[in-house]
Amino acid sequence: MGTVSSLELHRIKRRGARQRLPRATLYFDLASPDTYLAAERAERLFAGLEWQPACGDVLHCTEFGPDGTAAVAKRAALLGLPLVWPDGYPYRFRAAMRVAGLAGELGCAAAFVLAASRLAFCGGYDIDDPEILAEAAAAAGIGLAETLQAAGDVGRDGPIEEVGRLLLAGGAQRLPVLRVGRLLFCGEDRLLEAAAARAAV
Repeated sequence: MGTVSSLELHRIKRRGARQRLPRATLYFDLASPDTYLAAERAERLFAGLEWQPACGDVLHCTEFGPDGTAAVAKRAALLGLPLVWPDGYPYRFRAAMRVAGLAGELGCAAAFVLAASRLAFCGGYDIDDPEILAEAAAAAGIGLAETLQAAGDVGRDGPIEEVGRLLLAGGAQRLPVLRVGRLLFCGEDRLLEAAAARAAV
């Protein structure tokens, strides 16, 4: 007769294995449609993923010309995700990025990034519009007063830009960037590669 395994023991072993996985951080800019494409899959691929806003302008990767938009549209179709460009795109979502920083501090960045990026690139909304931004924040459980205060706090811009500069100095060329331990994987198309690298450690 075979040995009967304890389900609880199995869960403890799995929990211990997850705790030994290297830290994984997703650096993102809400102005990039690649953030939307990555956010839809990143949370499922990486247990305990940390989310960190970073200024894409520092990496010169937030401008999309005709070739860039066509490539993103093709990639979205390949992933089976709808894509709607916000009117007047490209432009920065400064207020939304400030709230993303707050969401990270509150531990609800994943929910906020998913909601905001879907509103921007699935709905075509300007997520810097206070009403739209409040909807994204509410989906992450962030109150209206906190949202509006963070959205108007220009002091939050400096740290976000500094993160972009640090990524650039580390060799990153484009966002989003997935850091697994000390390794950087640039672009949403490298999420699977990053997940495999983390699992192999």
